[in-house]
Amino acid sequence: MWIATNGKQEKKKIVTLFVDNISSREEIDHAEYYLYKFRHSPNCWYLRDWTIHTWIRQCLKYGAPDKALYTLVNKVQYGIFPDNFTFNLLMDHFIKEENYKDALSVVFEIMMQEAFEVPSTQLLSLYVLYYCLAKKTNFSWEEERNFGASLLLPGLKQKNSVGLSSQLYGYALLGKVELQQGLRAVYHNMPLLWQPGYVNRALQVMEKVASSPEDGKLCREALDVLDRALKAALTAPTQGSSEDQPQEGEKTQRSEELVEQLDVEETEQSKLPRYLERFEALHSKLHALGKVESESLLTLTTQLVKEQLPPCEAEDIAAYEQKLQQWHLDWVHLIQREKEQRERAKQQQAARRAAKASA
Repeated sequence: MWIATNGKQEKKKIVTLFVDNISSREEIDHAEYYLYKFRHSPNCWYLRDWTIHTWIRQCLKYGAPDKALYTLVNKVQYGIFPDNFTFNLLMDHFIKEENYKDALSVVFEIMMQEAFEVPSTQLLSLYVLYYCLAKKTNFSWEEERNFGASLLLPGLKQKNSVGLSSQLYGYALLGKVELQQGLRAVYHNMPLLWQPGYVNRALQVMEKVASSPEDGKLCREALDVLDRALKAALTAPTQGSSEDQPQEGEKTQRSEELVEQLDVEETEQSKLPRYLERFEALHSKLHALGKVESESLLTLTTQLVKEQLPPCEAEDIAAYEQKLQQWHLDWVHLIQREKEQRERAKQQQAARRAAKASA
């Protein structure tokens, strides 16, 4: 939160100290205001990780998790881009409070920031996702896209049945959105590929499991999602095609782009009978190989969390303690640099005064 300019550095130090010294719920509101003003001031560059971490901790300490979530969702306006440990703190708080709606919002923010590097974050996120999917069945296409991306990204990092099923579930939801709303609806403002064929990628996951000598399985729940998506797409017209038609008076370039997009969508639509045929063949093969898991994904994920989260948390705490030491060293270095800059400024000012007096 510092840069090497005297005036800017002093204001950034004030913001850091203000967040560090919050002592009441009322001061949370004051700090939110100053974080916003600082973000939009010419003095802003970025917030240090320790300031972001302290802000989230202070919000939780003084009963303002809603403020922590609000500044996280509006990250561009406040500069709140947490690390994995800080994400986990906020998500864990909402889980313990059984506030899964806000926990899900945190997971979607993790997905948007592509911050699934740490196993503990992956496990907590998958647990929240499957808990919410188990409690609600009707979603808008935007929600399906967010669920799909949030399942896919951590699923790619988990080398087990939950990870493989999450890949399949995520690709199935994204493929459904691609077929119904068009490819651009999938990747626009999302950390996803803009190449068509999300249903095909789901089928490739099934092929991978079927041909693998390992004991990984796919959950029936995820297979059913892909089955329903394929059959619904075969029996229903594309919902997004009428909205994607070029309007009269638009530029020729825009019209050509839309025509090209519609061609891609039509290609995916034309592949649906083959996709369904492949799915049914692979589904039968997986059953014959005993690679279809009957337990729900929420049950499997809960078991995985109980087994793997404690050692992951121990590693996270050890890494956090090292990070605290590094933050302290960085802080000491910045304080020293500020003193040196002030001393140089005083010397330069004295030199100017001397030169002016001798003139």
